[in-house]
Amino acid sequence: MNQPSVNPINAVSALNRHAIESHNADVLADIYQDDINISIWKRALPLDILQAAERVLNSKHGFLFSASLTPKDTFDSLYNALGTNDDAQLISADISGIVDMFCCLFDLTQVGLRLTALESAMCPRFHVDRVPCRLVTTYSETATQWLAHQDVDRSKLDIGSKGKSDEESGIYRSSDHINQLSCGQVALLKGESWLGNEGGGLVHRSPSLSDNKKRLLLTLDFN
Repeated sequence: MNQPSVNPINAVSALNRHAIESHNADVLADIYQDDINISIWKRALPLDILQAAERVLNSKHGFLFSASLTPKDTFDSLYNALGTNDDAQLISADISGIVDMFCCLFDLTQVGLRLTALESAMCPRFHVDRVPCRLVTTYSETATQWLAHQDVDRSKLDIGSKGKSDEESGIYRSSDHINQLSCGQVALLKGESWLGNEGGGLVHRSPSLSDNKKRLLLTLDFN
């Protein structure tokens, strides 16, 4: 990955971090800016893909697919895992495009891909990822929640919460500060391992799910 250079003076500065979003996919490249820790492509999923995802969730309970894939391998691997039908074709084609974009953006030959059906929050507490950058998008139901950098008390992360819930720990001052992605939106979450971003990784968590609701979540990581 061609990571941006870091001015040694700014590396220890106040670590101001911001979000950026757009209906144009080109916004994802803005993750390379030092002061951006989440870039959001505000796309809307076509109805046929939303319906395909719902049928997958209803027919494949506990579905989990995890693999290291190249852009060339992605479609066939997902298509076979999802059942070699019209729904599998729609979802696999969409994800293949996202994988190709991710690899081009970060100059990668392959990615760590995870597509999973969730019936509960996978990571229910606010946290940061110890990775350079992670892509997340949801094909059904609610999506990832996150906090703007200025709204986080990082001393309350992990053991700093002293076992209290996010609502009790003081990690955020008001529930109004909780932001949430929408279904279909694609986001790049800059982590703590991005060069020069220690202390600036995006704080986020999985959303809670109401009864009988499921999510189809895609994540991509460097491999």
